[in-house]
Amino acid sequence: MLRTTYNYKVEDSEAFKRQLLIWSQQFDDVVWLDSNNYKQNHSKYEAVLAVDAFTSIQTDFHDAFEQLKDYQTITKDWIFGYLTYDLKNAVENLKSKNIDGLEFPDLYFFQPKKLFFFKGNQVEIQYLKMVDDEFESDLKAIQKINESTNQQIDNPIKIKLRIHKDEYFEKINQMLAHIYRGDIYEANFCQEFYAENTEINPLETYNKLNGISNPPFATFIKCNDKYLLSASPERYLKKEGNSVISQPIKGTAKRSLDKVEDSKLKEELLKNEKERSENIMIVDLVRNDLSKTAIKGSVEVEELCKIYTFDQVHQMISTVKSKVESNTHPIDIIKSTFPMGSMTGAPKISAMKIIEALEETKRGLYSGAVGYFSPSGDFDFNVVIRSILYNETKKYVSYSVGGAITAKSDPLTEYEECLVKAKAMRQVLED
Repeated sequence: MLRTTYNYKVEDSEAFKRQLLIWSQQFDDVVWLDSNNYKQNHSKYEAVLAVDAFTSIQTDFHDAFEQLKDYQTITKDWIFGYLTYDLKNAVENLKSKNIDGLEFPDLYFFQPKKLFFFKGNQVEIQYLKMVDDEFESDLKAIQKINESTNQQIDNPIKIKLRIHKDEYFEKINQMLAHIYRGDIYEANFCQEFYAENTEINPLETYNKLNGISNPPFATFIKCNDKYLLSASPERYLKKEGNSVISQPIKGTAKRSLDKVEDSKLKEELLKNEKERSENIMIVDLVRNDLSKTAIKGSVEVEELCKIYTFDQVHQMISTVKSKVESNTHPIDIIKSTFPMGSMTGAPKISAMKIIEALEETKRGLYSGAVGYFSPSGDFDFNVVIRSILYNETKKYVSYSVGGAITAKSDPLTEYEECLVKAKAMRQVLED
């Protein structure tokens, strides 16, 4: 599909981003990806906006990856969208029968008519040929936008817990029993916080969450009446040319305003034996997953248990790389590694079965992935964590948090870590 490309220079890229996001709300299909200028080795764009579907695909998990492969192969263009955690049922003989208050499609991608790529104060804008005559009028409309017109709805939000504290301890102890019995080594256990009969302004809520966290994989999605507002710090998988990288996060420590104490917390995380063992177990799982499509001998660990610092937390992140043959289909790379190890456990299938039995909520888009495929078949996807999900029609708001459970886990410590991870979402919704 032919596109017209425009290069546009902006004086204030942050102000233009804000105006662009407000302008984008007129469309039913919106994907916004923002690195918040976080400097890292593997980023291609500082931010990307895709809007206005020319074609799209929405489906449940049945044959989802095959349908996506056909769609991506036929389209041969930029496509943006998401993969929910429950696509696990398409990869293995698994089920998702827990409570689903959000009702997002299991898979959703669209081919945008209009694309905006940010690099510094340069914006590369691509329009499909059929709408390139709208470029000038769109640009004028964006420049005229007054940012103050987008205000939060004044509506007190009462957050409920799907799993209360005593029940959480009971479930963690059940998971530990599976570990002691040898069923699994590690599993990621998640819990939902939610509000019913609630209205929010999705864009304003996203802006507040992003402002608190400033993560490298921030995401705003609008899919008709369903929204994702994400402050994710984690990359799931990226392909560029023949290179594939995965960057699992395992290990979290809170920040402190006191510089000395903050440095101490960072050092303690680096040396924490439990957190390191969690991370290394998942690195082994990722290495195994990547080897399914990799050129033999090409899988390597670029960084092991490196500490990265974000506004809300310190995180332990590893980077695993592989090489693939030129004729390896990009969807096959994703399918063979999905869902990501950092949100499942080891061994992966056993962990997913136990997770499903003990959790109360269908994960859906939480612990899934958002990203894009380029016309050449490259891709980049985040992990959907630290996120608020909203079904506008059902007036249902949800956020989930989780942590890795290993033989060394203490239920109280795990519970407290969940509250640290939930802090930004709760603060945004309750303020």
